[in-house]
Parts: sequence; structure tokens; C-alpha cells
Amino acid sequence: MKLLTHNMLSSNIKGAANGFPLRIEVEKATEKQVELNAGFLRNVFPIIEWKALVDAAQLPEVADSSMLDSDNFLNKFHNALLELHLEKDALVCPETARRFPVSQGIPNMLLLEDEV
Repeated sequence: MKLLTHNMLSSNIKGAANGFPLRIEVEKATEKQVELNAGFLRNVFPIIEWKALVDAAQLPEVADSSMLDSDNFLNKFHNALLELHLEKDALVCPETARRFPVSQGIPNMLLLEDEV
């Protein structure tokens, strides 16, 4: 699972008011090279929840669109969003502590019947 995916997932357990961002408990992560696409990064930047991404990767605490002119920033942003792959771990709801397993990079966000 890429951190781009993590940035868009939340827990929808019944009774939880704020299931975002999910905390990551990493057991196995890999890095896979992906060609940098600056246009894609510039387009996705406005919809990224920056604090959630910072908590999951080593990026500046604060970012604004002017930073997209820096090759150094673009490379770090690209690496965090698209090259880091969480292979085996868990995503944890910040409110309920419910764990959602990630296996072979695929998060299982299915809820039990009593959680819906």
C-alpha cells in the first residue's frame, strides 16, 4: 500500500467521530522505484492531508505549493507518496484503536457486522 492510499483512508466504525488519519504499525515496508511525474505531484498536492503524510513519512512539518518548484522537495514528496510500499502492517483507528490488517500491500478495511 502506498502512502498516497493511506492518506485517503479513514475508519468508519459506528460511533467513531474522527477515524482519520489512521496510525500505521509497520512490520514490513519496501521501496520501489517509480519514475517521477512532477505534473501528477503538483495536481495531487492540494488534496493531500499534509499532517497525515508527515506523520507517516519524513517530510517538512508545513508545506505550501511554492515548495513544488524545488526539485529536492518534489523528490521527497514523490518518494513518500509513490515509492514507499507498506507490505505487511496494520492501520489503526485513532479513536477506537480498531486494527485493520494490511497484507501484501492491500488494506482490509471491512467492518464486522456490529461495527457498521
